[in-house]
Amino acid sequence: MRRARRRKPIVRPEIMLSPMIDMIFLLLVFFIISTMYMSEVKTIPIRLPVAQHSETVSKSNFNVTIKKDGSIYLDETPIELEQLVANAGTEAKRDSSFSVIIRAEGDADYKSVIQLMDKMKGAGVTRFGLATDVGESK
Repeated sequence: MRRARRRKPIVRPEIMLSPMIDMIFLLLVFFIISTMYMSEVKTIPIRLPVAQHSETVSKSNFNVTIKKDGSIYLDETPIELEQLVANAGTEAKRDSSFSVIIRAEGDADYKSVIQLMDKMKGAGVTRFGLATDVGESK
């Protein structure tokens, strides 16, 4: 007499959603935090003047740096004033929300800042910001 074998029931694999959702949220948090640290403005290092009541601007099209020797930089690249004004004028005509952040070193000549703003205004740029450090004044 032969014994009949019992067949094992077929177990189908299941997709476990809880661990997958946990991993998705972990990746989401990681990318949110990592992009927050990448938003730092990458320009040449200078000593900005200190202001106690300044605001943080998250978006700007041009970051212009004026050093105390009068040299002008667009982000990290040295640029001539006339070329900078021409580029800014072209961008201002294309984008109505175009803005320029001016990062003038604390010891920079006030005349060079006003000259830059005046030429930019003549080229059609209407939105400016002056960068400062936040903290105690010395």
